[in-house]
Amino acid sequence: MAILRFRIYLEEDDSVYRDIAIRHTQSFLQLHQTILKAYEFDNKHQSTFYRSNDHWQRGREISFEKYDKPYKVPPLFMADTTIGSEIRNPNEKFIYVYDFVKNWSFLVELINVSKEENSKYDYPVVVKTEGIGPSQYGTKGLVGDKLAEVEEKYDLTKGAEGFGTEGGDDVDDDALGLGDDVAGTDDATEEV
Repeated sequence: MAILRFRIYLEEDDSVYRDIAIRHTQSFLQLHQTILKAYEFDNKHQSTFYRSNDHWQRGREISFEKYDKPYKVPPLFMADTTIGSEIRNPNEKFIYVYDFVKNWSFLVELINVSKEENSKYDYPVVVKTEGIGPSQYGTKGLVGDKLAEVEEKYDLTKGAEGFGTEGGDDVDDDALGLGDDVAGTDDATEEV
């Protein structure tokens, strides 16, 4: 059974992408669901795939359902269309559009075809994640778990090696190698 590996990236930023492995017998509906999960989007909005060429021009639609809009030809449906039936060349391309109001556009590119399944995976599966994906509704930042991990690892208030303790602006004279000579400097000048 052929395993197809697709790279899905934002239309305006190809440095943020997700690689998804899927069986050629699985449907576009399963690919659609996996893309949404990979980018942490909900499943509440309209969506469609377009067949594409090397210039990312939109061709025939493979839609979630028939929407109230004009079609040049009737769309195929995601649930009824297997991915393998739409693969015509080794670097096949699709455009995936989610939420027609916000118009999230993703470029979907076939990057690998393998004959062997990995028994550890339950297909379709996200096999690689690169970059921080966009937030579907507003801002998503590093303030979540990632920043908290950094704060825990590098908390300078815990007397880490080479740093003073919290509120400790005192300089340890012994640590600087000055010892008692510094304290007795005034006394030494008075005797002379």
